[in-house]
Amino acid sequence: MSLEKARNYLEEKGYGDRILTFDVSSATVELAARAVGTEPEKIAKSLTFSVNGTPVMVVCAGDAKVSNPKFKDTFHTKAKMLSFDEVHDLIGHDVGGVCPFGINEGVEVYLDESLKRFEFVYPACGDDASAVKLSVPELEEVSGYKEWVDICKLPEQEA
Repeated sequence: MSLEKARNYLEEKGYGDRILTFDVSSATVELAARAVGTEPEKIAKSLTFSVNGTPVMVVCAGDAKVSNPKFKDTFHTKAKMLSFDEVHDLIGHDVGGVCPFGINEGVEVYLDESLKRFEFVYPACGDDASAVKLSVPELEEVSGYKEWVDICKLPEQEA
């Protein structure tokens, strides 16, 4: 059902022909990269948090990790990820297929600066065996994002 919600949303926006479906799982960054045939960092993972009672999604590069200090500087609270059940109830997709397409009303979507390194990225598409190929400007257009944020660190920044 989540794939259908995401598919309908993307079709309304004119991107339905970009959806990729797989016979294998794409539930993690590594599995998605293998299924798509790309590098893991180009998988656009959607992380979900509760920020002062509001469900928040941050879409970031597959190799990026949330920096707690950066998160707190941006959202003025500690990073508190949603639980498995909360993701389903508050976002509208299940873990493994979370994406900013066809989500519940009231979810605030942010795009992380870590995505700007790439021409194309591959977010999930509502279930654990799908993705959609989008340029970063196209992701901006269809994600309904609120703003760009810089809350992640990249592997080379961890040294």
